[in-house]
Amino acid sequence: MADPATTLDEQVRAADIDRWLSSRFVADGRLRADLIVLYAFEAELMAIPARVTQPLLAEMRYVWWREQLDGVFAGIARKGHPVLEALTDVVARHSLDRAPFDFLIAAHIGRVHGEPHDLDAFYVGPMQTAVRVLAGPGHEAAVVEAGRVRGLSQTGQAAEARALRPLANRALARLPVEAFPAVAVATLMRPDAPEFVKRLGLVAASVRGRL
Repeated sequence: MADPATTLDEQVRAADIDRWLSSRFVADGRLRADLIVLYAFEAELMAIPARVTQPLLAEMRYVWWREQLDGVFAGIARKGHPVLEALTDVVARHSLDRAPFDFLIAAHIGRVHGEPHDLDAFYVGPMQTAVRVLAGPGHEAAVVEAGRVRGLSQTGQAAEARALRPLANRALARLPVEAFPAVAVATLMRPDAPEFVKRLGLVAASVRGRL
């Protein structure tokens, strides 16, 4: 039987190559695996609109995930579901807050009903959670602009993203080095760039500690 951690790692690589590449810069193997769990949860949410075309059916699936968070944050893993089992463990060990997860699901529901992207819910909150996994609490404010840079670049607003980078980098000066892999993905401004270009960009960003 395949190792669950390996399965989740492969899932994230297939669904979100940018953040999978960024996670390679986490030196601690357990923390890297924890980060992958967060990204696997998001990959599950992102896949729903491709699996069901009716907004109400998509909403029902998102509501199911929101209901599963009750067990996740109560420390009661849903047996047999690799993402939920792993997420329950990560939430407990890192004392993660539930709010960003709920905001993310609500934003997904809004999107399937035609609402604009909520950049903070889609990008800032998850990045703050990832930073908490890598470096503990207290660094949320340092990554707000970096999350928005990522969101703007992913939603076709590259010029706005570039304009925000100086402010993001000033804030990132306060971020512990070990947390940078959670935000390095914001340096990738072209979703369609070849993988080797993305790898080079991430190496450069990690060396400098800047986007």
